[in-house]
Amino acid sequence: MKRVLLLATTTGYQTRMFGAAAERLGVELVFATDRCDVLEDPWRDHAIPVRFHEEDASVAAILKHSDSDRDNPIRGILVVGDRPTVIAAMAARELRLPGHQPPAAAASRNKLLTRERLRDCDLRTPWFFPTSTAADPSALAGMIEYPCVIKPLMLSASRGVMRADDPTAFVESFNRLRALLASAEVRAERAPDEGAYDTILVEGFIEGWEFALEGILHHGALNALALFDKPDPLDGPFFEETIYVTPSTAPDAMQWDIIDAVARAAAAIGLSHGPIHAECRVNDRGVYILEVAARPIGGLCARALGFQKRDGGRPGELVTLEELLMRHALGESPTDWRREPAASGVMMIPIPQRGIYRSVAGVDEAKAVAGVDDVQISAKPDQMLVPLPEGASYLGFIFAHGAAPDAVERSLRDAHARLRFAIDPELPMVQSRNG
Repeated sequence: MKRVLLLATTTGYQTRMFGAAAERLGVELVFATDRCDVLEDPWRDHAIPVRFHEEDASVAAILKHSDSDRDNPIRGILVVGDRPTVIAAMAARELRLPGHQPPAAAASRNKLLTRERLRDCDLRTPWFFPTSTAADPSALAGMIEYPCVIKPLMLSASRGVMRADDPTAFVESFNRLRALLASAEVRAERAPDEGAYDTILVEGFIEGWEFALEGILHHGALNALALFDKPDPLDGPFFEETIYVTPSTAPDAMQWDIIDAVARAAAAIGLSHGPIHAECRVNDRGVYILEVAARPIGGLCARALGFQKRDGGRPGELVTLEELLMRHALGESPTDWRREPAASGVMMIPIPQRGIYRSVAGVDEAKAVAGVDDVQISAKPDQMLVPLPEGASYLGFIFAHGAAPDAVERSLRDAHARLRFAIDPELPMVQSRNG
């Protein structure tokens, strides 16, 4: 039985989908995670405890585990989340497996390093500069062209990203991001990139429509698996993503421009072999790459994708993104795989307000909407909900298929309109007489 290593920051849905893909393919899945204590049986018996902020020590633990069974070596490496991407690259290098190179993986998860790589290779970028969280935003505010965007270097899913249209908004957003980066919750993640939580990136706002591309680099060649439209304008002041729909309805020439720009951006960053998830904006000046992550799309969103292999000119059985990635990790070329013919999409249900989640009504009504595949509510009763820019989660996910992208979008919006969430406002803290 071939062995594949999965480095994962979570033990949620995507991890379970990789487990299902491993069972389907007859693969032994080995986990490297900092959450071994909550792994489900029988996976707990095949887990390597690591600390993602200690990269050298984590790689050493992986190599020790690999050496313990020389007759059945690790044949491939997969990753979930941004934090383990460098460890995955380092481990692949030490085990002589194909994968992204460690410096490229490090650059891909750092917004400043990504901007610098793209600029140095003459790709379109906004103006940008880094500054310390200790800087005086009032002094900076008068020297900046507006509108602008301020963002952290490493947080994902648009967390901490804010638009400012004038000096007053800039000072307010800067102070808000500084507080977030200094919070105990963020500091507990212990970023391996030194100074990542002490630096803020300021850049020009890029107008235009936003897209996401899911792909696999195979020895340097980009295989575009899906191009997602984001039909909701993402103009700020925060940048909460909601709907992804594929195939894209953009003109063919624009789609090819996006694929070409992503391929050039991946090469500029140094990414070469493995999954990538890219975000970009397009306007009349061209394609601006926002990021190219050395990992697949996160969370439950991968459920919106299914793939078929052309065999003798006929489409084969539908497989998940996780299975396709596992096949690639074991050496199979992605060239013959194509996304399913039907249009598909996902809605990441936004958090409308800060407060304590109590319940949801209308789930059965939402599931009954034509085209809807499923509605998954991931929020838990009594959970504190925090919207962007400080928040890092969604209320849940809605999935749909249809004959065309616009039909999928309608199904997602109709289903969302049927959901009614009960969220109690957060009660203010009352100080006792004894303090």
